[in-house]
Amino acid sequence: MHQILTGRLQVEKLTIAIPNLPETLQGTKIVQLSDFHYEGWGLSEDLLEAAIAASNEASPDLVFLTGDYVTEEPSPIRPLADSLKSLQARAGIYAVLGNHDVKTAHSKALITDTLTDVGIRVLWNEAVYPLGSGLALVGMAELRSGYFNPKVLAAVAPEIPRIVLSHNPDTAEFLRPWRVDLQLSGHTHGGQIILPKIGPAPKLLVPIRRRIPEPLRPWIPFMSNCYKIVDRWQWSQGFHRVGNNQLYVNRGLGTYLPGRLFCPPEVTVFTLA
Repeated sequence: MHQILTGRLQVEKLTIAIPNLPETLQGTKIVQLSDFHYEGWGLSEDLLEAAIAASNEASPDLVFLTGDYVTEEPSPIRPLADSLKSLQARAGIYAVLGNHDVKTAHSKALITDTLTDVGIRVLWNEAVYPLGSGLALVGMAELRSGYFNPKVLAAVAPEIPRIVLSHNPDTAEFLRPWRVDLQLSGHTHGGQIILPKIGPAPKLLVPIRRRIPEPLRPWIPFMSNCYKIVDRWQWSQGFHRVGNNQLYVNRGLGTYLPGRLFCPPEVTVFTLA
């Protein structure tokens, strides 16, 4: 069932050029995992184990987790964190929270504390330097939390390269005025359903929503009250240039109905150059 609705894991590999990256940091390897939705059938144990194994096989210097560890209730974070303890990274594992992780103050606190307990550092409008002063890592608060604050980038000296973790790719628009050498996001699940020659199904269906009688919308995929996932479906997956900045959107691991089509779950391996 899960294999049919999700598809097989794909490992995407990219080399990303970072201006002024110190020579000692060239070749740095980073793995990104996103959108676990570890609840019910949305992420099987087999797929989670395969994703962790793929990450470890890459022998990364850093692992970044870009949000949505759960879907509704925060309690599944505990068994998920037990599995994530197996992730290996020379310089640490860092995370930001997604919209599903901050539905309540209880959710945010429980997820943050549980990830912290297994050695994963959760960033919330914070800049850190896990590889030394030559590269900053900035983790943003979730866009819909009311605390998203691009000005946190002002804490990083302008000549220092920086990677930004921000769950929702729409934030790339707000970050245009700032230097962002690489933004890593998730949230969209890649659109989940990709229509050949058209692209993500939501990009087509959302404009039709206004013509559908409201009582019928919950029964049609992407027409429920949760239809408005992002404004910019052109950034639903993969690499994009946003002004002078670079954005990569991971398709995520988990899913929910109606499942995935031509949009397999993803582990991303970046090499910095």
